[in-house]
Amino acid sequence: MHILYEIRFPTRWYTKLAMALLAVVFFAVLATSAIAGFLVYRIVKPQRTSSEISMASFPGRPEIVNFAVSGQGQREGWFFPGFRGAPTIVLCHGYESSRGELLTLVSALQDHQYNVFIFDFAAHGANAGITTLGYREVEEVRAAVDLLAARNDVNPALFGMWGYNLGAYAALREAENDKRIRALVLDSVYDQPTQMVKVGVERNGLGGFPLMVRSAQFSFEYLNYAHREDPPLSGKLIAMTGVPTLYIQALDDPELAETTRQMFLKAPEPREQAIIAHGNFVGLNDEDKRTYENRVVSFFLVRLPAVGKSGR
Repeated sequence: MHILYEIRFPTRWYTKLAMALLAVVFFAVLATSAIAGFLVYRIVKPQRTSSEISMASFPGRPEIVNFAVSGQGQREGWFFPGFRGAPTIVLCHGYESSRGELLTLVSALQDHQYNVFIFDFAAHGANAGITTLGYREVEEVRAAVDLLAARNDVNPALFGMWGYNLGAYAALREAENDKRIRALVLDSVYDQPTQMVKVGVERNGLGGFPLMVRSAQFSFEYLNYAHREDPPLSGKLIAMTGVPTLYIQALDDPELAETTRQMFLKAPEPREQAIIAHGNFVGLNDEDKRTYENRVVSFFLVRLPAVGKSGR
């Protein structure tokens, strides 16, 4: 009883010091949790950029295609036709990006007779909602592939995918469970969405604060509790045996460069690695962008040739 009384009404100097330290720790944890919660809100609700582009005047004869994603509503995609019966390349944009920022890559692929498809993920472009950094985005990729495979002008069994960070995670997750995906380009891929949360915290300049990253990751995991049993991508990489995959590491994004390197080391053959000085395709200058496009197109030409019946 004396101990409890001393805790409630401290009289000794060391008890007062201990209680003061406990109070500091408590408020520090409370403040960290509050800031981490706000950061996670900012991460899962990124600033959206809408693509105001007239498809009627855009070269390549694109077609607007709508498709439904179970539990997430409608999505709009742009289909760019290549050779009739040729493989289709699905481009999966990155976090805080949109389909409209990939049009030069679309043109580079379509010029080599590939069918190309782009769309916006949830919380990106004109789409509302929140991002799960890959957990649910894979359902959007799957719905897009199912839609395309039902067309009579593409090869329903031959798909390639390109993705950047968020898009790379979703593309690889789908490819691990979908034999129609026959070639992949993964730029700045991560093994688990919580790794992208860490990147988001660090980009906000708060990665150095004690427990900030872990608090943000805990909040994100709580929001996505339904996916608590989802294994990391590396847990099923063996399923990619025989599927050519190009892993791109950007040296100016060290955190994602390291996650990509680790994924490459764990990946089965056939695999390729490309190390570039600057990442984020949409932010590259014209010369670097052309070099990047040539690298991606060359990979697909070798690994997934654009063979089909002419009819474009």
